[in-house]
Amino acid sequence: MFVDFRWPNWHREDASELEIFSVAPVDEGVARSTPVVFVHGAFVGGWCWQAHFLDYFASCGFQTIAPSLRGHGGSAGRGRLDTYGIREYVGDLERVVAGLDGPPPVLVGHSMGALVVQRYLERFPASAAVLMAPVPPQGLLPSTLRMAIGDPLLYAQYGLMQAFGSGVIDTDVAQRAIFSEQMPDEQLTAYARRVQRESQRALWDMNVHAAGRPWLAPETVPMQVLAADDDALFHADETRAVADLWGCQWQSLPDLGHAMMLEPGWRDAADAIIRWIWQEGVR
Repeated sequence: MFVDFRWPNWHREDASELEIFSVAPVDEGVARSTPVVFVHGAFVGGWCWQAHFLDYFASCGFQTIAPSLRGHGGSAGRGRLDTYGIREYVGDLERVVAGLDGPPPVLVGHSMGALVVQRYLERFPASAAVLMAPVPPQGLLPSTLRMAIGDPLLYAQYGLMQAFGSGVIDTDVAQRAIFSEQMPDEQLTAYARRVQRESQRALWDMNVHAAGRPWLAPETVPMQVLAADDDALFHADETRAVADLWGCQWQSLPDLGHAMMLEPGWRDAADAIIRWIWQEGVR
């Protein structure tokens, strides 16, 4: 089960409400004191964690929280989406975390969400952080050029989606972009319907301000970077560069595409995160 509730955003009129998906531990006897907050990537919303991760982590004793950043999913701000950048998304994460009880949370960010987590850590503590398929330090340009030269149809599809939304998505192309070949057609179609435009400003930030700045973090946070072997967007060496920047552990998971949390093999990614959290002593 999941609980979908509205979270007040006290500082920004543009995002007076955030959609938040949250699941409490099923068994209070195994409940852990440290919550886990999941931050979605570009073109989606908090719903991407609802499919598998929220319930699974809750079954392991964690309170799980997944906001839809302003302008995404059911959150306010769609009309001004292009005015929001990574800084505004960090503000959303800040307000969500401020409303939680217990120790600082474990932060799990995917793709663009991984950059949001890195920027958050420049100002606030966390018990641990996991960056899944993070935007490389050099930004989106290498991936964009590789796509434009090697797969122009896929490149054109991204442009159409950004201009006109999910209605123009070719599911075969979408599968090649963010999923592995194991993704069933019916699930692929269902997920494709929920894809949306991304903020032009956020895309710009990911092009020119994508490198993490660990020297600005007030304290050292245990961190793990997870890559996917079948990621068509970011290559292994690009995600490994993020781990090198932060001096943390890097692991690549086989048979998974970019959207690891939605893949048929999603449990491999979830288990890798949970094992690492336990190894780091987070309770």
